[in-house]
Amino acid sequence: MKASEADILIVPGYTNSGEHHWQSRWQAKLSTARRVEQAEWSKPVREDWVKTLVDEVNKSTKPVVLVGHSLGVPTIIHGIPEFRKRVAGAFLVAPPDVTNPEIRPKHLMTFGPYPQTRLPFPTLMVASRNDPFGTYEHAETLADKWGALLVDAGESGHINAESGHGPWPEGTMVFSQFISRLDRGDH
Repeated sequence: MKASEADILIVPGYTNSGEHHWQSRWQAKLSTARRVEQAEWSKPVREDWVKTLVDEVNKSTKPVVLVGHSLGVPTIIHGIPEFRKRVAGAFLVAPPDVTNPEIRPKHLMTFGPYPQTRLPFPTLMVASRNDPFGTYEHAETLADKWGALLVDAGESGHINAESGHGPWPEGTMVFSQFISRLDRGDH
């Protein structure tokens, strides 16, 4: 699949992705990408975030490719049962451990727990070995349960602009390879 053949939905996490974040850069470069805009970025409510995402997926006119970062990951996972349009794949980055009582702010725990069942579409997850919001072992467990391919990003922090991942060329290459292997669903 080519990026132009998909509706690429950018699903940011807590407080949104600023102008220097890789998600914002990708959105600007990819003609079919659009951001899932949440009404409240700094006080996320799981039900509201999931509904907003589901509405965006269900109004898509092309196969959907989801690009989630941080709290965008559980938003995507919890929305799956309500998706009515075809999701061709998901690219999930820096999944937070939303069951960890040490997570701050604490209300992020309302996005947990994660479902533990295989995902119904190809999924690639990128996780860091020193992410302050979720351990690599946690990401390994999720990838195993979900049937996702896990890419080890080494010591990359939370894989955001603050950890030096504004342009994130390695992520761009991995995403390009991932999307090129997705089925267009037209046969």
